[in-house]
Amino acid sequence: METGIATTPFGRRPMTLGMISSQVTAKAMPADLTVHKWHVFQHIKEARGALGATDRALAILDALLSFHPETVLYGDSELIVWPSNEQLIGRANGMPPATLRRHLAVLVECGLIIRRDSPNGKRYARKGQGGEIEQAYGFDISPIVARAAEFKELAEVVRAEKKAYRVVKERLTICRRDIVKMIDAGIEEGVPANWGKVQQTYQAIVGKIPRTAPRQVLEAIAAELEDLWAEVREALESFVKTKNMSANESHIERHIQNSKPDSESESESGLGNKNEASGGAAETDNVRSLPKRELPLGIVLDACPNMLWLVKGGGGIHNWREFLAAAEVARPTMGISPSAWEEARTAMGEQQAAITIAAIYQRQDQINSAGGYLRSLTDRAKAGKFSVWPMVMALLRAKLDASKTTGTGAEAAAVDLETAGKVVRTESRLEISDALRRSLDRPGRGS
Repeated sequence: METGIATTPFGRRPMTLGMISSQVTAKAMPADLTVHKWHVFQHIKEARGALGATDRALAILDALLSFHPETVLYGDSELIVWPSNEQLIGRANGMPPATLRRHLAVLVECGLIIRRDSPNGKRYARKGQGGEIEQAYGFDISPIVARAAEFKELAEVVRAEKKAYRVVKERLTICRRDIVKMIDAGIEEGVPANWGKVQQTYQAIVGKIPRTAPRQVLEAIAAELEDLWAEVREALESFVKTKNMSANESHIERHIQNSKPDSESESESGLGNKNEASGGAAETDNVRSLPKRELPLGIVLDACPNMLWLVKGGGGIHNWREFLAAAEVARPTMGISPSAWEEARTAMGEQQAAITIAAIYQRQDQINSAGGYLRSLTDRAKAGKFSVWPMVMALLRAKLDASKTTGTGAEAAAVDLETAGKVVRTESRLEISDALRRSLDRPGRGS
């Protein structure tokens, strides 16, 4: 007696080593082995990536398992089901026949089922006189029982990998958040460090994080971020310890200034002029004796040509509005906080603050903490002891000296310096102190 509907046309199907391996495993299965089929199916779902199974293939496997009447499967029980294609399609959410055949082949290749073909390639079961099944042809689900332990182990490995992936993502998120907060704190507090470079390093590391990546790649990036985190943390902690050990403000200010041993001194560069910082009578006299009129834009650009790098399209800077826009671009690249910038604008005026930014940007490689240095100049401006004139003059003098050394552009640099000097000397309504005039006329000094 035969039951079932013939659904598969007779024909040759290729035999693969994977199919043979599945058959060997099923044949060696202990007779007393017992599993819960839906528990095993859950393990297969979790490990589907490792097994190479697709979501649609698992939908078909779900349907095949539903055709076996028992929930608990035994190693010595009949484990062949023979549903028709129409029945499978109905329980597999109505997928097309071609898709059904393709994903049935995937299940076979993954070793999750075994084909038990009849002589004519059709699926059916032959029953005896007592109604018991004597022979069945269709899909053997015995690998579900035989490989149950393997599927469970694979599922545990996948769960562990997912957890490790989640942990490294959390490490990245927390580390990124902490680094950004510490950089902001360092800039706000004037901690001596090249925060512009730190921000560039951070952006370079973060830029390597792909949209999707294996855990190993994220682990390597997280390690780089944690190294940077440790460096930034150490800088902040060292500053706190130093501050607690000594209340000497001049000691702290020396840390804020240029720490490069081989670079020009601040008095030579004009960015930390000794006269500006001294607080003596000569300093106040010099600052008060400087012109009250604004510096010409052309002279400022000659002294600070690096500002032209910040103009989009290389169109140049033609007015103070464009110059202020360039200063807004330069500020964050040097790690100067919005609060330090706003305080400088309030104390110096918007235009003077922008010129100060330009001068710092021109010599940023010689300044350890641009934000801390700007705050120092802002404090002097509040006390009436700071002017942008000496900074610009010093930069022009440095440009002239460099031109003489290289032999190029010396004449143009001399004209720039002479033009700036004339503005100082011809300022009506102003008496220039002898100390300031000597500083302008003396070779090698610009402030």
